[in-house]
Amino acid sequence: MVEDAPSPENFAVTAAAFEGGIAVLAVGLGWLCAAPPLQTFSWSWPDAAWGAAATLPPLALLWLCLKCPLRPFARIIQVIDEVLTPLFAQCGLLEFAVIALLAGLGEEMLFRGVIQSALAGWLGGDIGMWLALAIAAVLFGLAHAITFTYFLLAGLIGLYLGWVWLLTGNLLVPIVAHAGYDFIALIYLVRIRPHKVA
Repeated sequence: MVEDAPSPENFAVTAAAFEGGIAVLAVGLGWLCAAPPLQTFSWSWPDAAWGAAATLPPLALLWLCLKCPLRPFARIIQVIDEVLTPLFAQCGLLEFAVIALLAGLGEEMLFRGVIQSALAGWLGGDIGMWLALAIAAVLFGLAHAITFTYFLLAGLIGLYLGWVWLLTGNLLVPIVAHAGYDFIALIYLVRIRPHKVA
């Protein structure tokens, strides 16, 4: 029930600290695995633009999920309405932006920059590269498993972000795509969708 969902006043700070903590974790794990998480990161406007364009497929997937009447998707919407929306209800656009940026940075540093990179190095060759992509995507899905269907969808997005990183060779692209998706999804789900007139 919505009344039972936690809605702390300082949720934005907690969420930002959690996502920033993932970046710190990525640095530590990267050091242990000899896989610096920002090894393939470099700033360029063209790659930032590619990252912005790369938000479109995940946003299309979100739109399809919201429109699909099947029960597994209805369960995701129920969780969004009962948990996500109340948690983020007090957040403003700047807070959405900070949380989304830290999520994109931290999660991509961890799942692509460390896990996928280290596994690809350990496994070696083309097969190792694709196995690393698949394993990192499954772990990404597990980290987002609010329902089984959402685990599958997050895993699919993890595959996509990992492929984008392999395609471009610049971690900036999946970071921008991930952060952009999170920012737009938060605005739509928390600020626009709940206020729609039926």
